[in-house]
Amino acid sequence: MEILGYFASLVIGISLGLIGGGGSILTVPVLVYLFDVDPVMATAYSLFIVGSTSLVGVFPKSKNGEINFKTAIIFGIPSIIAVYATRAFIVPAIPAELFTIGSLVVTKALMMMIFAILMVFASVSMIRSQDKAMEEQGPQVFNYPMILLEGAIVGLLTGLVGAGGGFLIIPALVLFSKLPMKQAIGTSLMIIAAKSLM
Repeated sequence: MEILGYFASLVIGISLGLIGGGGSILTVPVLVYLFDVDPVMATAYSLFIVGSTSLVGVFPKSKNGEINFKTAIIFGIPSIIAVYATRAFIVPAIPAELFTIGSLVVTKALMMMIFAILMVFASVSMIRSQDKAMEEQGPQVFNYPMILLEGAIVGLLTGLVGAGGGFLIIPALVLFSKLPMKQAIGTSLMIIAAKSLM
């Protein structure tokens, strides 16, 4: 089973490199089901794995001019604050066992259920952002309230379930910052690296 896990890890790296997202959506299930890691612990491991992988991907994107640093800062600051607050205050307050139904520990099941919902949302949002990217891009205009709000929401989700949020960040960058898809991918990697490692 571990060999399959290592193969899946390669797929995670490729996903992050190609589309700037999808890493943590794959990482948590791989850790839980292939490496037998506790779901709550897997969210913390996922942050480190995806943060490190994204950081490596930032360097070639930066050299190619595919990172918009202004957008990364505007989106990243509320996101980083939300991640820190979630990991410092909300996650420790969640009991290890809310209650059990037979042998099912509801806290762990709830974590994986939230993750399943996020996976469905991720697939839809990535397809829609790809369609949007095919449309002609206008000049960059910042929708500051929406960027700040989405940054905070993504940070909350990242801290809670270990999802780096690339599947939410890229559509936000394309829709609210008018970034071209390639630049949105590079900027997403930088934001994911910063907040996940935080």
